[in-house]
Amino acid sequence: MTKKELQTIFSYNSDEWATPDDVFQELDKEFSFNLDPCATKDNHKCDKFYTMSENGLSQSWGGYRVFCNPPYSEIGLWVEKAYREAQKDNTIVVLLIPARTDTRYFHRYIYHRSEVRFIKGRLKFNKSKNSAPFPSMIVIFRAAGIER
Repeated sequence: MTKKELQTIFSYNSDEWATPDDVFQELDKEFSFNLDPCATKDNHKCDKFYTMSENGLSQSWGGYRVFCNPPYSEIGLWVEKAYREAQKDNTIVVLLIPARTDTRYFHRYIYHRSEVRFIKGRLKFNKSKNSAPFPSMIVIFRAAGIER
């Protein structure tokens, strides 16, 4: 990797890390998602989605099968929202987030409260040629009574 490529990937100045299609498709086979609460009109993964202006943090996700690749600048808020929304009946929330097990939100809302699947290797977001500068994980919150 060239110095310029490294500078580009480490200085990525957007919150839009578009989910790799193959990652979403594999998860969708398992969960049949029907809500994407943090999307744009161009990158949404479900027919029902919320854009930044609709603010998925202020919407109810109850009763949905949610796929969420949140903006990483506000990740703690989105993790807390996912945890709380998954307490509602018939709700599953699946997050694609950086594997940051040292964070307060990980220990408060994820550890011992969800299923965690660590992704081997590094993902390539935004159809980039380069991998992300961080490892990723899938976090699954399920309402009480929803079996694995």
